[in-house]
Amino acid sequence: MTALRLDDLRQHQDILRLRSGEVLAVRFVEPRDAEALQHYFRSLTVRSRYNRFLGAMSELPPTELDHFIHAGERDRFSVIAVMAIDGVETIVGEARYGFETGTASFEFGVSIDDRWQGHGVGTALLRNLECRAAAFGAVRLFGDTLRSNDVMIGLARKLDFSFAPSPGDWKLVRFEKHIGLAPQEIPCASWRIAAESAALSAAAAN
Repeated sequence: MTALRLDDLRQHQDILRLRSGEVLAVRFVEPRDAEALQHYFRSLTVRSRYNRFLGAMSELPPTELDHFIHAGERDRFSVIAVMAIDGVETIVGEARYGFETGTASFEFGVSIDDRWQGHGVGTALLRNLECRAAAFGAVRLFGDTLRSNDVMIGLARKLDFSFAPSPGDWKLVRFEKHIGLAPQEIPCASWRIAAESAALSAAAAN
């Protein structure tokens, strides 16, 4: 695939609309988001943090927080889903993902603020991730979660993921989905930029 341009992170912001009509923006995490992101993780319930990190954790360790706020570091990317609540930009969900070129696989982990679960945020974010995966040229989208994480399993089932045991850990279940073209109805700047870059490359070759 053509490498995505990360010199201007703002061009990758996607504006989504929830079924309630509320507006949700999905954008890359930036260094200025460090405090807000840490506050977001601290405000999750113990159960939600355990499900997200597959173990007990009260907040992101400094080294892990540093990885989160630098897009593209170690070929991993972090995005936040934000909404304007009482006039203030508020994080209501997050995802971290990476692309494996050799297998054309896109692996991700995600969490949603407990107060916003059931409002369509998770559905919108996962569909946006599917579009981002297509922009990388991925043919497979997958994640692992605890077998006890009914919320994540229910969301994945709703979005037509299939399930299998996670290799090497009986406590986890793997949900995966084979993808083709990016869903046209989902706003996705990464897909648009990749498509434009590919068109320019093709024109230059001719």
